[in-house]
Amino acid sequence: MHDIKDSLRPWLSSYPPEVNTDIDFGTYSSVLSFMHESFGKFPSRSAFTNMGTTLTFTEIDQLSSHFASFLQNELGLRKGDRIALQLPNLLQFPIALFGAMKAGLVVVNTNPLYTPKEMLHQFNDAGAKAVVILANYANHLEAILKQTSVESVIVTEVGDLLSFPKNLVVNLAVKYLKKMVPPFHLPTAYSFNQALALGQKRPPKEADLSLQDLAFLQYTGGTTGVAKGAMLTHRNVVANALQISEWMKPLLRPGEETVITALPMYHIFSLTVNLLSFMKYGGHSVLITNPRDIPAFIQTLRHTSFTAMTGVNTLFNALMNHPDFSKIDFSRCKLSVAGAMALQTTVAQRWFEKTRSPIFEGYGLTEASPVLCCNPIAGGNDIVGTIGLPLPSTWIRIIDEEGRDVPIGQAGELVAKGPQVMTGYYQRPDETALVMMDGGWLRTGDIAVMQDGGFFRLVDRKKDMILVSGFNVYPNEVEEAIASHPGVLEVAVIGVPDEHSGEAVKAFVVKKDPLLTAEEVIEHAKKSVTGYKAPKTVEFRSELPKTNVGKILRRALREKTDQKQWATA
Repeated sequence: MHDIKDSLRPWLSSYPPEVNTDIDFGTYSSVLSFMHESFGKFPSRSAFTNMGTTLTFTEIDQLSSHFASFLQNELGLRKGDRIALQLPNLLQFPIALFGAMKAGLVVVNTNPLYTPKEMLHQFNDAGAKAVVILANYANHLEAILKQTSVESVIVTEVGDLLSFPKNLVVNLAVKYLKKMVPPFHLPTAYSFNQALALGQKRPPKEADLSLQDLAFLQYTGGTTGVAKGAMLTHRNVVANALQISEWMKPLLRPGEETVITALPMYHIFSLTVNLLSFMKYGGHSVLITNPRDIPAFIQTLRHTSFTAMTGVNTLFNALMNHPDFSKIDFSRCKLSVAGAMALQTTVAQRWFEKTRSPIFEGYGLTEASPVLCCNPIAGGNDIVGTIGLPLPSTWIRIIDEEGRDVPIGQAGELVAKGPQVMTGYYQRPDETALVMMDGGWLRTGDIAVMQDGGFFRLVDRKKDMILVSGFNVYPNEVEEAIASHPGVLEVAVIGVPDEHSGEAVKAFVVKKDPLLTAEEVIEHAKKSVTGYKAPKTVEFRSELPKTNVGKILRRALREKTDQKQWATA
């Protein structure tokens, strides 16, 4: 391996002049000190808006302290205990998150759409002692609660923190008109507002935290399909928030930014970029609870003077395909950032043509808190179709199968090193050993090329992971769900291109029961996995391609599928 400084030179020459190549932790000792800086600098500035209700940084600070007090004094939780947050983008999320941080807890972000089976695995694997959950999904918690380590439950409704009387109207509409809250029975659960009221009675004792303490167990899949908790310390998360803040410095101004937050904050991209990085600038975050409701989303955009937004390729595409998109005022929008899945060149070009505001593509993964690379946001140095340059204090190498650096322009596995890289997978030393190399280098499993000038371009994924609307889907997990159907003999799952979600899950099935239908396969899968993980299409085969030892060749299925698509294009 050649000197790392030789690898750094190509991209350092392309760095924006305003951006420092290394970050300085300064006085930050944890996510807490990061939060307190913004609470102190921007007390009266709007912090979060949702459904027409806005809370300032001071109000978020106060309410999160009430919640921290409740966690400590009513529930008896202590530093290091795990709390699961299973919420969409509502005002309750930042309050619960910051409250948990103040109490010194480890946050376990949980997708609200998880099935009971998925919830059971994650809660037990993390050892969660408490859960904050939206009432819409509380029936799933009821089904598995007795099998978990969870001792305390806090249930909230969509409108709980909205102003009166809108809070009542929204909650009644969601429950009785839209019938989105299935019946549930959790007699010992607290309501979110009850928790805040109880916590208000006495101040919390703020936890003594360090950068080495665990902040998040952020779950992600693996080649085995078993969800694993990436251990993200306070150092990891603060580092990445600072790296992103430094990267955006050429365009952003303290106290002047409003960011549209459509991606769920339980997702690591939105958590670090929107919730924390923009917070350093006193950013006002407009929370979109249901970004799939494109007409309502566009109405929000039309009535918001925003300066930035983040999203995924499919979201930008869906917005542009709505007839009212042209009515949105982009005159103050400085940038949009795409992450979590590949940004298609045609989408980036169309977006700029329609808005005169560019989309900058970044790259990362949960194990890196998550951002490793991003295109420069000023100076016209971005290269569409690349993932840009490494962030400050981030080193990237491209290696071959033997771990040797490859020449510029040659494809290899992208490996990364920096303060944002996780310490490992929780209670999974074997899985950790597969991705962590000597010296703290993280194997991403992605095949990439470093181009002249230091810009990186992704070529392919080494893993079989499927990316559906920015969310990871692992074939083994879906295959296991389908294989449990008595009418299935063999099954293999791959990802296929999809204009709406980037990729969609396709299952190849060999029947045991000749009467088995595709609809039955899909519905059976949905009993075990979240909807986006279930196959969108099913193709029946008389046999599946295999190696000489009987291993099913997903690669061969992908290649044949690609050939069919080219033939019909």
